[in-house]
Amino acid sequence: MKGVLSPLVILAVLIGLFFTFAPGLFESSTNKVLPADFRQPTPAAIKLHQSLNIGDLHADSTLWQRDLLKRGDRGHVDIPRLREGNVAVQVFTTVTKSPMGMNNVQNSADAVDTITFLAIAQRWPVTTWKSRKLRALHQASVLHDIASRAPKEFSLIMDRGDLTKLLAARASGSQIIGGIIGTEGSHALDGDVAAIDELFNAGFRVMSLQHFFDNKLGGSLHGLSGDGLTEFGRDAVDRMIEKEIIIDVAHSSHAVVSDVLARSSRPLIVSHTGFYGHCQSSRNISDELMQKIAAAGGLMGVGYWDSAVCEANVSSIVSSIRYGIDLVGEDHVALGSDFDGSVATPLDTSQLIRLTTEMLARDFTETEIRKVMGENILQFMTQNLPAN
Repeated sequence: MKGVLSPLVILAVLIGLFFTFAPGLFESSTNKVLPADFRQPTPAAIKLHQSLNIGDLHADSTLWQRDLLKRGDRGHVDIPRLREGNVAVQVFTTVTKSPMGMNNVQNSADAVDTITFLAIAQRWPVTTWKSRKLRALHQASVLHDIASRAPKEFSLIMDRGDLTKLLAARASGSQIIGGIIGTEGSHALDGDVAAIDELFNAGFRVMSLQHFFDNKLGGSLHGLSGDGLTEFGRDAVDRMIEKEIIIDVAHSSHAVVSDVLARSSRPLIVSHTGFYGHCQSSRNISDELMQKIAAAGGLMGVGYWDSAVCEANVSSIVSSIRYGIDLVGEDHVALGSDFDGSVATPLDTSQLIRLTTEMLARDFTETEIRKVMGENILQFMTQNLPAN
């Protein structure tokens, strides 16, 4: 009948609307910036903040359908906002599997994977729909593309020399930002140790072992088994050590953390976390394990969301940082926001001066502030990235 749209046309329109609007609506509902009280920056805080070399150990920004060279109106991180926040180095982690209904207590590896739906909705290459490794490589390609399109704004850090060049450029007045590529869980290997070499060649320099579920490498802090490293996990860890890849034990079970500490001659990071003694959440491993990681030269990145620091506000984040310094020492605490990781936070990366202001008001020393805000990350990466 004339004037009546056919079902196929209606379906095509609905599909078009889904692909156009669904990813943005989903991100807007998950990566929120909460209304929050904070101290207004003082002149002293502004001056100090502008002099810092700031680093962050964990952001999942490549997961989302945004051009990170443009200032976004959703989420937490993009290049303009990193520049506004005076960030020097950001670790970008690639999310490749996330169980539907995930929680901090117990998740099954067999649960429906929400990243599959996100990959389809965001029109990632069809090959990524079933391969977690190809999802990681696809997200890494986003960062390579940014570095190619805007080399004066963003560069990828592959080795110590790259980091030295970046810091020299910033010392000369450049606002260039350095990116380090990592994985959010080594299920991204798709069960193949040889994939470590492939990911390394694509620029990956940080690899976490688990996410919210047990995998072929071992138990997750939020999985079903609580197991330590499997035989495959031991082989994978050995290869990561050989390749000078930084191992991240965020989300790993207590047994996995202990096994990796016993196995590795290289220091570990916990990229995004809180401290159990400050926030008794199932998201946080024990203080005793944190002390062992620090004693082996490791680094902990304090997160900004409620299950890491118990209250998603600036005061609680800084209280967690204070607790961490008192527990493991000022050389072992850093920032690990988990920005764009489906969390609600009291600030985005452009607003990091709120942390500097709060720490100054709470009588942190300038040395403590400089170390936590970035110097500890830069020192760690200088020592643990590949030499060349």
